[in-house]
Amino acid sequence: MPYSFNKLWIHAVWATKNRSELIDFSIEKQVYDYIRQELIDLGCPVRIINGMPDHVHALFLLNPQKSIADVIKQIKGSSSHSINGENLMLEKFAWQTGYAAYSVSESQLEAVYYYIKNQKQHHLKKSSQDEYDEFIKLHGLNQS
Repeated sequence: MPYSFNKLWIHAVWATKNRSELIDFSIEKQVYDYIRQELIDLGCPVRIINGMPDHVHALFLLNPQKSIADVIKQIKGSSSHSINGENLMLEKFAWQTGYAAYSVSESQLEAVYYYIKNQKQHHLKKSSQDEYDEFIKLHGLNQS
C-alpha cells in the first residue's frame, strides 16, 4: 500500500483529583473549552466533550503521530494549568493521575456521542463509581 490511513476514534475518561466535585456549572464550559482547544492544537479533531463535576468524557480522533498517553497527559496538564492560571476556583485544581481510553468503531460512534452528551441525565440513574465499575467489567479489565 503506497500510503497510510488512520482513523481512530477515542473515548477518553479522566477524573478530578480524589474525584472531588471541582467542575461546577459556573466553570464547566471554560474547562471543556480548554480541553477542546488543546485537542485541536494536538491535531485531534473533537466530536464532543462533556462530563460531571468529578470527571470528563471526550470523544476525539487520535492524531496518528501521537500516542493516547501523550495526548491525555498534555490535555490534563494544560487544562489544569489554565484553570489554575485564570483562578477559576478558590482551591487548586488538579486531575487524578490515571485515565481510561477506549477505541470506538464507526458503527458505535453515534451511541457513544449521545452517551457523552447525556452525562447529566445518565448520572441521575448511575453513580460515577457504578459507571467506572461497569466499564471495568465491560472491557474485561483487572483492577489489580
